[in-house]
Amino acid sequence: MKDFVYEKMPKVYFGQGVLKKFLPEELKKVGSNVMLAYGGGSVKKTGLYDEIMTILKENGKNVFELSGIMSNPTYSKVLEGAKIAKENNVDFILAVGGGSVMDCCKMVSAQACADEDIWKMEFVERKLPTKFIKLVISGAFDTLSHCMETYFGKPSENNVSDEITESIMRNVIRNIREVIKNPEDVNVRSELMWDSSIAECGLLKLGKITDFQAHQIEHQLGAYTNCNHGQGLAIIHPKLYRHIYKENISKFARFAVEVWKVDDKDLSQEETARKGIEELDKFIKEIGLPTTLTEIEITDKEMLRKVADSSNITAGCAKQLSHDEIYEILLECI
Repeated sequence: MKDFVYEKMPKVYFGQGVLKKFLPEELKKVGSNVMLAYGGGSVKKTGLYDEIMTILKENGKNVFELSGIMSNPTYSKVLEGAKIAKENNVDFILAVGGGSVMDCCKMVSAQACADEDIWKMEFVERKLPTKFIKLVISGAFDTLSHCMETYFGKPSENNVSDEITESIMRNVIRNIREVIKNPEDVNVRSELMWDSSIAECGLLKLGKITDFQAHQIEHQLGAYTNCNHGQGLAIIHPKLYRHIYKENISKFARFAVEVWKVDDKDLSQEETARKGIEELDKFIKEIGLPTTLTEIEITDKEMLRKVADSSNITAGCAKQLSHDEIYEILLECI
């Protein structure tokens, strides 16, 4: 894949008074412990420091400060911030300043979440820990899941958006296999990053009513158990699809042929559709993701009933499920 530039605007609050108006709203979305990061003395001289501290305190936040971030931040400053974040269980980093402060905080966040020294991993040992590789696979499967949830939305007849999605799904599958072979291959990891961008930039959803029933179920499972998102999706998807494929056989059959390269010459459409789901299941096992809830130590049926009853129900890519059907699917996941 050749180099290119892709730009997608972040969410921007612009104008006088937006700090007081919108910062409290954003703070409601994060935990209690906030790291306030800034550079030299200008933030205090302008009164911005006092204004932000007032808002943080009014919203019940415990504030921990990382000050003195220089124009060219050093890694020692990153380590200082990561130490503060770890020791105080920081939930959110509020970077006040320009690009130097923001870029420094990105690395602080990464180092705070890592068990090993990032600089040593990247520039000395040139390796990625096994845990990071597993996280890459989980994240990449989430990309595949987003594609499937869009692909099996409505309308179900063939269209250009879905044909693009088929290509992205094939690319994700191929590069997950490749990243397992060589986690340090920058080309492979860049392909997966671009796949994830395409999967959620809105392009694949043009002309589609998406489904995302698997995501709705997993979100509740994660709320009750804090399980890894990608792993939860890997467990749910095949069981969900076995419940609903008959109501949309032609689409599932196409999924089998175009994405998994199933030879349908001597198969009925239903057999082809089932074969595609089998290939998805086999792939999940191949890449080392769990295929049952038992594997991630989730077996409480009473809790799963609560997960089912609280799951948001979508219109459905093939049929609309009931809470009881969701519970049946979750039981099959055990």
